[in-house]
Amino acid sequence: MGGLAAVFGILQGTPVRWSVPSGIPLFAYSFSYDALAGFFNLTLAILAIAVSIGAEMVASATYMQLWFPHVAATVWVFVFSAFLLAINFLSVHNYGRFEFWFAMIKVAVIAMFIVLGAVLLLAGRATPQYTTHGGFFPLGPAAPLLAMTFAIYTFGGVEFVAVASGESSSAKAIASAVRGTFFTLTFLYLGAITILVGVMPWNRAGVTESPFVTVFRSVGLSGASHFMNFVVLTAALSGANAALYISSRMLFSLARTGWAPSLFGRLSSKGTPRLALLASSYGIVVALVLERWAPAKAFEYILRGAFFGMILSWVVSLAAHIQFRRRLNAEQVAEIPARSPLGKWGSIIGLAVVLFAIGKTWFDSRVNLLSGLIFLIGLSAAYVLIDRTKRRPR
Repeated sequence: MGGLAAVFGILQGTPVRWSVPSGIPLFAYSFSYDALAGFFNLTLAILAIAVSIGAEMVASATYMQLWFPHVAATVWVFVFSAFLLAINFLSVHNYGRFEFWFAMIKVAVIAMFIVLGAVLLLAGRATPQYTTHGGFFPLGPAAPLLAMTFAIYTFGGVEFVAVASGESSSAKAIASAVRGTFFTLTFLYLGAITILVGVMPWNRAGVTESPFVTVFRSVGLSGASHFMNFVVLTAALSGANAALYISSRMLFSLARTGWAPSLFGRLSSKGTPRLALLASSYGIVVALVLERWAPAKAFEYILRGAFFGMILSWVVSLAAHIQFRRRLNAEQVAEIPARSPLGKWGSIIGLAVVLFAIGKTWFDSRVNLLSGLIFLIGLSAAYVLIDRTKRRPR
């Protein structure tokens, strides 16, 4: 009943406290579920974003196989990891410069890919594959819920637009940024997926190379496949670079508020949290281990391991938005600069879909289930220890 009370307490905005029976003095303890949910949300986000760096390193090593098929993947993971750490050890200004060009290249070329793919399909150069090999839902209507793991990983981090709004002085600018992000991602992500599925049969999408490269090769544009391989390599490095930056700053913030070891809250002479950066790069170690012992499943295992941490922040955000909209009257809703056309029902539908996706992936994947349970148990113990330490008189 404690878990149910916590869920209803969060949704109703009521502080809920739970305590172990006082007859067991050693373990007698009470805490706020609101604080626990916040700790889980931020800490799991850090762990998930940091481990996703490993996924980008595995992807980068896979892309390099097109040009250097005889070089071990672990070599590329080590080289790219050292490169990204060196960038992040520099000042924020230099980091921003690298990330700007990384992002500019991938966005511009993916847009070009969508246009080129559309021309190939409309001109009859490529045969549409939308209904081949089993038609729609060839593996059943529930199969797309499993694909939600990868889709959520792709969109993981988009919520940081809202986090950044806390440092903005213009509500209209944030509303414009949110709309721009939504339409840009809709065009780039859905457009690229639509072209990929149309040109390449779903059962030919493997993990030995980028699907973008496969598409260009399938239509006889072999020279363009090398260019596209460079682009997706840049995109993977960009994702890892951003993930390393974000996770290290979040860990730095936790350390400054006493919820992580204080040494992670120290800054170097250049203003970078070096120890937090090193701790946040543990996903690189995970990538090296999996590339050595399970290379065929390395990318999938890392993504599934990162799934729970990313999805939890969505669950909390959606539940918080539902409660937020419940408390507002009509006048307050009218003053919101960026309103969802569906209101709280958009979050309700989204929350239901996300929970179904969690249930489906936990049912079909032991990696998702075990990683989620391990994270929850480990973080629960960490929360109790840290909270008890913070309560002690100094």
